[in-house]
Amino acid sequence: MKTSENTNDKPAAIEMRQYLRLSRMSQAVSLGLMLSVGAWFSFPVMAAGGTIPSAEQASTAPSNAVQASANSSTQKGLDSEAQHGLEPVQLSKAQRAMAGIEVVKLGEQTFSLEAVATASLVVDRNRTVILAPQLEVLVEKRHVLPGQEVNKNDPLLTLGGSAVAQAQATYVTAAADWSRIKRMSANAVSASRRLQSQVSAELARATLQALQMTDEQIVSLEKNPNTIGSYQLLAPIDGRVQQDIAELGQVIAGGTPLMQLTDESYLWVDAQLTPAQAEGVLVGNVAMVKVGEQTVEARIIGRSHEFNSQTRTEKVVLSFDNNGHELHAGQFAEIYLPDAKEGGIVVPDSALTRSNDGDWQVYTEEPEGFVSHEIELVESQRGMNLLRGIKPNSNVVISGAFFLASERAKTGFDADGH
Repeated sequence: MKTSENTNDKPAAIEMRQYLRLSRMSQAVSLGLMLSVGAWFSFPVMAAGGTIPSAEQASTAPSNAVQASANSSTQKGLDSEAQHGLEPVQLSKAQRAMAGIEVVKLGEQTFSLEAVATASLVVDRNRTVILAPQLEVLVEKRHVLPGQEVNKNDPLLTLGGSAVAQAQATYVTAAADWSRIKRMSANAVSASRRLQSQVSAELARATLQALQMTDEQIVSLEKNPNTIGSYQLLAPIDGRVQQDIAELGQVIAGGTPLMQLTDESYLWVDAQLTPAQAEGVLVGNVAMVKVGEQTVEARIIGRSHEFNSQTRTEKVVLSFDNNGHELHAGQFAEIYLPDAKEGGIVVPDSALTRSNDGDWQVYTEEPEGFVSHEIELVESQRGMNLLRGIKPNSNVVISGAFFLASERAKTGFDADGH
């Protein structure tokens, strides 16, 4: 009986020992996990060589973190604001030509986009010459083409004919007679004969000048009479050949215009103003002229001071430099008259683009490249825009701004998300 009793108690003791062993292992694992988690949370502090924060320090940590984040955001915003709209775009000469970049220096302007008058471009009459010999001429040879640029004294036409030959022969004879008489003493020839010879020579010279022969050509003819019968019509100014009607073999009556030479470096604008528009116009004022997509500043040089009985408009003439010869006589135009109420810079639609945040912007050319500037759009009329926000006398891009905006977009977004 005793042996059987000991045998039954042995399994129960083994089970108890296994249970206690498992319990201790579970407690060890739990303690290890707690130590690991504690070490993980305290690692930043310990790595920094600090100590575990107190409860009071821990309570202020979130607010300090928020403040640090706010300071960082503010500095980031300031840095981005300094860069926003000012990052230059660099273009090569080939890219500028491909994009059609056009830059114009614009100052403070006081034009009204509502006070618009129709106009047309005409030649500058002070720099235009009509070639119309006052005797009948025969066109023997042509030396130029319509629209050709010529320099002063370049040959245009070779003219001849019976009337030309008669006028030249008369001058050679009269000049020789006057040359002989003026060398004679006062006692050798009467005063009336001397006067008659001089007048005949001067009259014959004036006839050749009416043929638009130059003084050098007249002197050469006098010395070399065998050239009688023809002469070269020379360009009196630098200019472009226009209104050319001369044909080879054509006999043209005296006074008929053969061609016109115009210096296109300057053009006039003929504008028709209503009484209300003309009321404040003063000679010397500057107005803006728009021709297609191009705009130029022109100075008012004259006004008729009378109104057309049919149109009830007054003629006003303006003048502007056309050094690039980009504009031509005959083109229609619009003029924007001065208006002191609204000041700013006037640009065409092609100068405006949208920034990344949707605001209007223009580009200016700076030494470091093309820089964008957000502007205030005051007024828009007929493809023209009055804006503020640009320094006077800035070099503003009025054509090709869209290409610059595209190049700017390729560089990515700004730091502030714009």
